[in-house]
Amino acid sequence: MRILVTGGCGFIGSNFIRYLLKRVGNVEILNLDKQTYAGRGRNLEHRGLADDSRYSFIKGDICDNRIVDRLFAGYEPDYVFNFAAESHVDRSISESSAFLRSNVLGVEVLLDASRRFGVERFVQIGTDEVYGSLSDDAVSSVEDDKLNPRSPYSASKASADLLALSYYHTHGLPILITRSANNYGPYQFPEKLLPLFITNLIDRKKVPLMWSEDNPGLNVRDWLHVEDNCRAIWHIGLKGKNGEIYNVPGENEQRNIDITYFLLDDFGFGDEMIEKVPHRSGHDFRYSISGDKLKGLGFEYEYSDLEHELSELIEWYKQNENWWRALKNG
Repeated sequence: MRILVTGGCGFIGSNFIRYLLKRVGNVEILNLDKQTYAGRGRNLEHRGLADDSRYSFIKGDICDNRIVDRLFAGYEPDYVFNFAAESHVDRSISESSAFLRSNVLGVEVLLDASRRFGVERFVQIGTDEVYGSLSDDAVSSVEDDKLNPRSPYSASKASADLLALSYYHTHGLPILITRSANNYGPYQFPEKLLPLFITNLIDRKKVPLMWSEDNPGLNVRDWLHVEDNCRAIWHIGLKGKNGEIYNVPGENEQRNIDITYFLLDDFGFGDEMIEKVPHRSGHDFRYSISGDKLKGLGFEYEYSDLEHELSELIEWYKQNENWWRALKNG
């Protein structure tokens, strides 16, 4: 099977490529990646996967019609998995144009090429943030709930989902959409909460926890191990129904303050290492998604002990400073 992975140098994309090469086997993978700041961590090279004969790489932008058309014509992919996206909420608030370009216009280029060249399946990788903010007592979001994105990032991802669905209904393009919870695991760029906090604590620096008198770090996120997400995406790609959306929860909802204290305890630190910073504009309080539809496809999780996995993740960052330190230092 010939598989095109876009954004395969990033956190989730590189983990997905590793999963396919290590555990699926009978695949050929072409990775198209622009290698923006988040894709410069040499994720695949650091894993030793870049020399695998089943893997090849082209540096390019999914918004570039010429590159995409040449790639589809020469490679003729069977499946397309689109991980390419700008994904940091804070960056989207300060500068949204890059998010609209990559997350919407780039998806349109890929969808058009997939339609013209007759791909068997197009899997758009989405996010639980498109459902918007939930209260503590609200039920988990399901796939046909109303979308309520509240940041430029989540609005661009919601737009991409709607665009992909329109190509299914209008052109019959065999698309699937996944919406996952907060991913964590190795090779995550150190601007996200877990790698930022862990690497700060390794350097004995304070961790910037969003805080106010009425909300002292109480925001809730659902934590999903990246390999479970990769397994789920592949499972959906094989067994999902065209034109459908599938949530991928982590089933590990935790308050940010509790995650922070777990990390502090592991390092032997206390409250003195918390730097209280203002909440960002429109900071969503809670994300929570139902995975009943995914489980209906027969999917089962492999990572269920969050505390154990966080301890393993801390050790990974301690042992792999040669990967993250150059990124964090710019």
